[in-house]
Amino acid sequence: MIGTLVNAGAIIAGTAIGLAAKRRIPAKAGTIAVKVIGLVTLFIGLQMAVETRNPLIVAASIILGVLIGETLSIEDRLENLSRRLENRFDSAGGGITRTFITASLLFCVGPMAIMGSIEDGLGRMPEILYTKSVMDGVGSALFASTLGIGVIFSALPVLVYQGSLTLAAQAVSGYLSPPVVAELTATGGLIIMAIGLNLTGATKIRVANLIPALIAAVAIALALQK
Repeated sequence: MIGTLVNAGAIIAGTAIGLAAKRRIPAKAGTIAVKVIGLVTLFIGLQMAVETRNPLIVAASIILGVLIGETLSIEDRLENLSRRLENRFDSAGGGITRTFITASLLFCVGPMAIMGSIEDGLGRMPEILYTKSVMDGVGSALFASTLGIGVIFSALPVLVYQGSLTLAAQAVSGYLSPPVVAELTATGGLIIMAIGLNLTGATKIRVANLIPALIAAVAIALALQK
């Protein structure tokens, strides 16, 4: 769980920096940092994507995954949940609570948290979570400089959520053969590349709707190896 521990630590450190800097962090610096992180994310996703042993499995998984994701409107549902929670705590006047909810949703929801935790649980170098840690550290610094200390408490749900996913991946790792892991990794890599493209501003892909592709990749790879 080293990746998740680093991620939580980055949020705490970022919050401390943001509180110390308050509103002195230039918005332009944050924008440039996000674009640079996007390029790194794109590179990591590319490294993962080329691990495929059968590109057709990856293509089929992405197509099937986006069909399921769009049908279920996963991204829209997550955005609606975020808005409802923020509106609820806005109306209740809970400043710290609202900040905590907002930051927790930002840091926990998304393919990087899922794929990064799986990568960590499978015993691989948690590069995705390390990259996410940098992103969350920058984000928490920017949030804390304007919204206050409530951001720091979001480190706890990150620990619980990503830690649970990591432990679950560890539990099933013995049942996943190297070819299955390769296709899961490659499919996740394409999703990570989509996140990188979004961060650079090159496009806007609804990446949350691609999450079912991870399940599809495992299912297709398992079916083909029998």
